[in-house]
Amino acid sequence: MHGNILIIDDEIKLLKLLGMILSQEDFNVKEASTARSAMTMLEQHEFDVVLCDIRLPDAFGVELVRSIKTKYPHLEIILMTAFGNITDAVQAMKNGAYDYLVKGDDNEKIIPLVYKALEKAKDNRSKIGQKTAISKGFGQIIGTSPSILQAKKLAEKVALTDAAVLLTGETGTGKEVFANAIHEGSERKKNNFVAINCSAFSKEILESELFGHKQGAFTGAVKDKKGLIEEANGGTLFLDEIGEMPVELQAKLLRVLETGEFIKMGETKVSRSNFRLIAATNRDLEDEIKQGHFREDLYFRLNVFEIHLPPLRERKEDLKILAKNFIDIFSQKLHLSGVQVNPDYYKTLEKNEWKGNIRELRNAVERSLILMENNILDAESLPHYSEKQIPENDSLSIRSLEKIHIQKVLQYTKGNKAEAARLLEIGIATLYRKLEEYGLR
Repeated sequence: MHGNILIIDDEIKLLKLLGMILSQEDFNVKEASTARSAMTMLEQHEFDVVLCDIRLPDAFGVELVRSIKTKYPHLEIILMTAFGNITDAVQAMKNGAYDYLVKGDDNEKIIPLVYKALEKAKDNRSKIGQKTAISKGFGQIIGTSPSILQAKKLAEKVALTDAAVLLTGETGTGKEVFANAIHEGSERKKNNFVAINCSAFSKEILESELFGHKQGAFTGAVKDKKGLIEEANGGTLFLDEIGEMPVELQAKLLRVLETGEFIKMGETKVSRSNFRLIAATNRDLEDEIKQGHFREDLYFRLNVFEIHLPPLRERKEDLKILAKNFIDIFSQKLHLSGVQVNPDYYKTLEKNEWKGNIRELRNAVERSLILMENNILDAESLPHYSEKQIPENDSLSIRSLEKIHIQKVLQYTKGNKAEAARLLEIGIATLYRKLEEYGLR
């Protein structure tokens, strides 16, 4: 895929024509017919180049350029006009547009111009990446508790090597943040960091995502696809929730780790990839081995260097600094300024057990910023966390604790099962099965 292109034009026929032309050049193309829908797409997807009509039903393209460039400075924008209005085009370029085209007159210029804009966008990303490098890597790991400092110290040491790393700990403890930090602290940081959650896909789709496939390898394989193992060549491959990987794929992964060789689905030719593997799990892999769900030989190959990430309830001294960080992040995202925080806000956060860990805290802070009144975060902005502990006579079996946790998450999401499944990091079908199993419907 050469790049990601967004086309904005209210002339549907032209929109579809441009989409077809650019798709044939192997660009990943998305289309929008209004400025509003375009801004939504920009928030949801990564783009490199935007082709934008200068006259839209809900915005003037020249002004839209300024808005897009302010929020997404790496993007390059090509203005399209049916009027040949040079004054507007010049103003658009002053606002940050890369260039402009006259509809109908400059059709042969579209493809070369998009390629040039794409190169500029990639250069922009590189420069922005260099400027923000300080906040990447180990700077992303926030906290001063002894347990998190010890985990960070281990990660900094192993980053300098090429050893496989196994990150263990409960869901939501920041395993992907650690994996990314290890990559950024290694000699591989100039190459790709690619990540996938092994629990999010069926066996067939996960195999395709990892190893890639040839056109016609299975129903729906309409063209060749490069897998993440190939994408990670020279860089780092992060496999989250590796304990969920089907046993059949575990054997194929083991072969790649031992030989550096793999075969795409539907192909006979052997390909090679040199990548550093970081895996993560919230399961006890030794227990999974005993149950026959995980290969012992793969476990030994993965577990060269284990780093255990502590749950948030064991590092509550970091709660305030983590919450402040999320307040800053989401205030910027939601375009909020001058947010005040009452002391009772942090005291209320301390009442929760945080079984969803940092991810649950992140969600709670974002929700509270949306719900707050008069730009003030206080206890009323948060769910009413209970300080009650589980009674001593309650069962402490895994089943009992899982049931209680599912109930809490459903209460938090106000019964929204799709959101609950996302927070629990399980499939929606798995959630419904557990609801039936525990009589929670």
